[in-house]
Parts: sequence; C-alpha cells; structure tokens
Amino acid sequence: MTDDRTLLAVPLTAEAFAPFGDVLEAAGDPTKLINEGACGRWHDLAMLDLSDGRAGISIFRADIRPLPYRFSLVERHPAGSQAFIPMELVPFLVIVAPDESGVPGSPHAFVTEPGQAINLHRGTWHGVLTPIAGSGLFAVVDRIGGGTNLEEWRYDAPFTVVLN
Repeated sequence: MTDDRTLLAVPLTAEAFAPFGDVLEAAGDPTKLINEGACGRWHDLAMLDLSDGRAGISIFRADIRPLPYRFSLVERHPAGSQAFIPMELVPFLVIVAPDESGVPGSPHAFVTEPGQAINLHRGTWHGVLTPIAGSGLFAVVDRIGGGTNLEEWRYDAPFTVVLN
C-alpha cells in the first residue's frame, strides 16, 4: 500500500495468494503426459469446495477496467469456491481480503501474468471480476444450486489500485 486507500497490485504468486485461493498455471513441467505423450497435463491444480449443489462451468464477459481502478464493493460465496479462467492470454486484477469476524479486512491486490487463472477458496472476500486488457471473456467454475451463496460488503470509502 502507498497510503491508506491506495493498493499496489503485486504480481500473483502461489505463495502470496495461498491464504485466499489457488493459482492455476502451466508452470514448470507437466505432472502427467497423456495422448501418447503429445499432451502435457498440469493435474489437479485446485480443489473445488462446495457445501452442496454441483460444480458448473459458465462464461462471463466483464467490462475492461481502466487503471488506476477504484472500488469499494467486495463479495464472497460461502457455499462454494469460484475459479476464474481468462479465455485470452491477458492479465487481470485480483482483489481479495481476509475475513475479520464476518467482515472483510484490509484488501490486497494482485495482477496476473498472461496464462494465469485463480480459484478462490470458499468464503474468500474478493472484488468483482476485473479484466484490465482483452475482451473480458472468462470461463468460471463455481457452485450451481439453491440457497444464498452471495454476501456483499461495501467499504466506507473507496480504494484505488495501481500497478507496481
């Protein structure tokens, strides 16, 4: 952070993002070779965590957000994890916050490298889908089912995200 309300978006790494979710990327050598050795598979990169319902795959198209990016809204999904997989090799912002007794704490901002995706742990406070380049087209894997699976929270004043 550069001041109380400006977040410096840092590069997304598996270690830094671990408290909030999983980084999905084809890093290093594939864990399996399939199709007679013609296809590398990076196997089981994230655990889908659903309290009930089923896993579903949807397509989202989000507006490209200009930088610096201002936000006050975060949300979470208490009944299931949520994966965001860009359908283009472009970066996007990821905003997350720790839970502090049922409300979001101080947010953190990450910027992905082209080819990275994320899986948010169930119940993780996060910003809205925030593409910063490309068409904003994402595949989303999350819980499909009845009941309430969305909680929203607005901070009392907006934060501004800038790139590192």
